[in-house]
Amino acid sequence: MPVFDVLIVGGGHAGAQAAIALRQRGFAGSIAIVGDEPLPPYERPPLSKDYLASDKPFERILIRPATFWAEQAIALLTGRLVTTVDADARTVTTADGVTLGYGTLVWATGGAARRLSCGGADLGGVHGIRNRADVDRLQTELPDATQIVVIGGGYIGLEAAAVLRKFGKQVCLIEAQDRVLARVAGVDLSRFVEDMHRQQGVAIRLDTQVACVEGATRATGVRLSDGEAIPADLVIVGIGIVPAVEPLLAAGAAGGNGVRVDAACRTTLPHIFAIGDCALHANRFAGGAEIRVESVQNATDQAAVAARAIMGEDAAYDAVPWFWSNQYDLKLQTVGLSSGHDRAILRGDPASGKFSIVYLRDGRVVALDCANNVKDYVAGRRLVADGVIASVEQLADPAVPLKTIAA
Repeated sequence: MPVFDVLIVGGGHAGAQAAIALRQRGFAGSIAIVGDEPLPPYERPPLSKDYLASDKPFERILIRPATFWAEQAIALLTGRLVTTVDADARTVTTADGVTLGYGTLVWATGGAARRLSCGGADLGGVHGIRNRADVDRLQTELPDATQIVVIGGGYIGLEAAAVLRKFGKQVCLIEAQDRVLARVAGVDLSRFVEDMHRQQGVAIRLDTQVACVEGATRATGVRLSDGEAIPADLVIVGIGIVPAVEPLLAAGAAGGNGVRVDAACRTTLPHIFAIGDCALHANRFAGGAEIRVESVQNATDQAAVAARAIMGEDAAYDAVPWFWSNQYDLKLQTVGLSSGHDRAILRGDPASGKFSIVYLRDGRVVALDCANNVKDYVAGRRLVADGVIASVEQLADPAVPLKTIAA
């Protein structure tokens, strides 16, 4: 049975960065990354943007060149899905029956694209966007598709809609809530994004439920709960992820919607860490609530914390969350978490295409959404990190640089 000093389960951003961080800090023990895809670690965000648009080949979204892993003595065990964990024996077993031993286990599995729960979810032509294979399948079917329904008004759905309009497709986007980006942004930004997509020709249906996907063997349309049918050659589903933590929970780890970790990214099982999209942690920027943060930033920063802890150093995760999205000519950058805010301050004119929204909670800056406004984003990170209290008049005036408020 192969035994590794550190075994990392998951070949995405979090897993790759954990291995990289360990080597950068001088860890000399054996490291292996076991992942369910037959590929070296690569970036996920471009899948719904540059990679789907064919603007970047796969080689350009690799986290490191293919030769890097062997050079750093990091074993890549690809195409293997870990299905069970034995915390007492310090082993994991894969779906094909291979058992691997570990000194320390890092669980970095992220999650699987959430599937529709209605009829027709398994028809041909219904796609998620979570890994390279998803997008490759979608790309092979795009040339023969004219009408495409996108279900979900989060980042994935909106980014995909923007790429599809670039290809000249007819796009209808369906969102169950009363605005897009409802989980991650305030009303002003949601309305701006909706207007932008409508101007680009996307039909947006808000507050709309999907009853089923219609078709015999392939999708031919989406039927709504009010009985209306929208024709579709393809359906793209972007309704979030389900954290891939079942083996850890079955082994006795605490959690539910994710696996619970402490400030050093340790689970409740000995010698097992969890990082990235699947890690449920108390987050200062969410008012101390336990959340999962689905972002490259979170994956990278938690990987660094786990690496330090494995090396015996004091480490605690307290990074400012940040996110980004590219849609058409919009570069949207978000810092902090706006959930639970009690005031939103518009800074600039959305009609100009360059503006920011500053979110306050109890008078303190907790988040910013910055549309084509890099200066505000950069300065805003410090405002959020420090929980700065500033006057509404200053925050609302784009002539007042945020860096002067941060200072």
